[in-house]
Amino acid sequence: MTPPPRRQLLRRSISASLSLALAAFGTAAAVVMSSAPPAQAAGVPAPSPMAVPGRGATVPFKEQEAEYAATNGTLIGPNRLYGTLPSEASGRQAVTLDAVGEYVEFTLTAPANAMSFRYSLPDSAAGSGRDASIDVLVNGASPKAVPVTSKYGWYYGGYPFNNNPGDTNPHHFYDEARTMFGSTLAAGTKVRLRVSSTSASPSFTIDLADFEQVAAPTAKPSGALDVVSDFGADPTGAADSTARIQAAVDAGKAQGKEVYIPQGTFQVRDHIVVDKVTLRGAGPWYSVLTGRDPSNRSKAVGVYGKYAANGGSSNVTLKDFAIIGDIQERVDDDQVNAIGGALSNSTVDNVWMQHTKCGAWMDGPMDNFTIKNSRILDQTADGVNFHYGVTNSTVTNTFVRNSGDDGLAMWAENVPNVKNKFTFNTVVLPILANNIVTYGGKDITISDNVMSDTITNGGGLHVANRYPGVNSGQGTAVSGTTTTARNTLIRTGNNDFNWRFGVGAIWFSGLNEPINATINISDTEILDSSYAAIHLIEGATNGLHFDNIKIDGAGTYALQVQSPGTATFTNVVATHIAQSNPIHNCVGSGFQITRGAGNSGWYADPPACTGNWPDPVWTNGGVPQGGSGPTDPPTDPPTDPPTDPPTDPGNLAQGRPVTESGHADVYSASNAVDGNANTYWESTNHAFPQTITVDLGAAKAVKRVVLKLPQAAAWSTRTQTLSVSGSTDNNTFNSLKGSAGYTFDPSSGNKATVTLPGTSARYLRLTFTGNTGWPAAQLSEMEAYTS
Repeated sequence: MTPPPRRQLLRRSISASLSLALAAFGTAAAVVMSSAPPAQAAGVPAPSPMAVPGRGATVPFKEQEAEYAATNGTLIGPNRLYGTLPSEASGRQAVTLDAVGEYVEFTLTAPANAMSFRYSLPDSAAGSGRDASIDVLVNGASPKAVPVTSKYGWYYGGYPFNNNPGDTNPHHFYDEARTMFGSTLAAGTKVRLRVSSTSASPSFTIDLADFEQVAAPTAKPSGALDVVSDFGADPTGAADSTARIQAAVDAGKAQGKEVYIPQGTFQVRDHIVVDKVTLRGAGPWYSVLTGRDPSNRSKAVGVYGKYAANGGSSNVTLKDFAIIGDIQERVDDDQVNAIGGALSNSTVDNVWMQHTKCGAWMDGPMDNFTIKNSRILDQTADGVNFHYGVTNSTVTNTFVRNSGDDGLAMWAENVPNVKNKFTFNTVVLPILANNIVTYGGKDITISDNVMSDTITNGGGLHVANRYPGVNSGQGTAVSGTTTTARNTLIRTGNNDFNWRFGVGAIWFSGLNEPINATINISDTEILDSSYAAIHLIEGATNGLHFDNIKIDGAGTYALQVQSPGTATFTNVVATHIAQSNPIHNCVGSGFQITRGAGNSGWYADPPACTGNWPDPVWTNGGVPQGGSGPTDPPTDPPTDPPTDPPTDPGNLAQGRPVTESGHADVYSASNAVDGNANTYWESTNHAFPQTITVDLGAAKAVKRVVLKLPQAAAWSTRTQTLSVSGSTDNNTFNSLKGSAGYTFDPSSGNKATVTLPGTSARYLRLTFTGNTGWPAAQLSEMEAYTS
């Protein structure tokens, strides 16, 4: 099973300017700034996810950004505007080469015999991609042509996306290529990527290069079975080796022997199913499994345990090889992942996963599974997903870049995920959704990771009761103690297309039901967030504890509170928050804050509650970055609310508990009382009558109800037929307004007012029986007033 559709995001412009101080404090790690040497590309200095001491994956390569290298190309960025080339580049900057002879030149800082580089080519007119090559020169001599392609990038349209350039929303622009030099190059050697021809591609955008000293191939272990010499697999990749490798694996299980994949590229067109066996290669640069069935595209290379329904697999070790697939589209029903099935008491160690749908999509129930010391690159969906009852399992010391969905995810659909851990990982540039997330789960640990450069529709770290099958009735909701400690988040969070506001770097959602658990967030840095640093939305989140948190740079607010909850804050220090009032909170006392010692920079009383979302300020390490303003917020920032509360109580419904007869997808009733006219409730479709009921907390003489829909141009004029009733006990409802049609017209604010007699009622209910614009009730705000 695969996750339901993610929401699209609106492009939102940027504005100017903050400084970003990066001095460490407390126990937080010090982040090193990437910087531009003199006479280089002069990219804007920005925090690097590869330079956080003691956190993230320990990787075997030295990374260099193109924007700080020598070049005669064109620097692009910094820019986080979704749909632009720099927005998907590391650090949101890159270099474009669009003429013969243009280059990016890196100077080695340590010996290396191999490199991989991240790049983007334009798509072809048909959307099938283009193939080209770029020269690699060492100290200006002996060019080597390295193949590059755009066939694994460029997706369009809405989730789960397509390859049609005529559609909207182009994204997923970058890919990676790797090559070995043939000898070890000394530190100080100059390695140049140079354009020798523009006939196959009009431009080449270079993001970064990773330089590595690859060890010699690992020899066959004594007594191991060899897939080539013993079973006839073809190391040239010309013949299909699927059956021969499967035979070797089956023999290894039967004989209790390891199975060895020697140097070579092996064509594999279906799953290799493993159970109670070790499958080992000569190293991920030497032993490569690749391939796809030429006629049945739902079959492709992958190493899988048996599915849980078939008993699952156990006691498997996969080590020292690469799985580099040929997946060029996203089809969620296809099992075309590098690793999958159910693998209990098993380990994946030093495996390179690239160009598959997911690096590892693990379908439980299964227990005690570990991925470590691995690389997961250029996926069309998740990097890793622990799905459906995965317990006591870990991803550690693993590097994830350019996943097409969540980088590292746990999704407890219908069966509990318990005591899983994501530790010491580096997760960079998830093109959709979050760097790291747990959807439900009990006693989960997410610690010592580095997350950077969220692109769209998600944040850096997410804890949520969201997506199907996550609920307390099945024991799959967030429960026990969730520990998130010693994480660093850099340039995370981004804008949501439908919500039309930013998603925070660390965010919490109780969409399916309120979160009632202990969630400890400690010793964490949240740096240069694209929007808010901390964000609560949907339902409620209770039991949050923030301790020793450094917030340095937030594009909008330190806290963006859009749902009720409880939280304690101790030693939480915020600086360089874009908005003068660091909290946006329209749920009022519904969000209870307990402040301990050592806090500064993030608290305000009263908080802001504007109804308008400000244009974010993106700091990129202290250098202001401009851009055109948004079309919807006002030109001048709104002022903060007055210190003294107004005598008129205002909207009585905002932030109050609300119930519904049903909702479609993620459009729950809480959206109708969150104070934001751009989110909305949509009832179950094709099922009138539908109701929404708000608890005002006490009996009130309501004289006016204002009903709103989003003012976006996509909302056409419509008439909704509804009635209003009231109750003092939520059992017996009396009519306050008979059924009538109310017209919502975007040209006049897309709202309607219903006058009421002022009868006292605690519970206010709307009953919808028709909608000329959609087969469901729709409401972005239900506002109740006594005047």
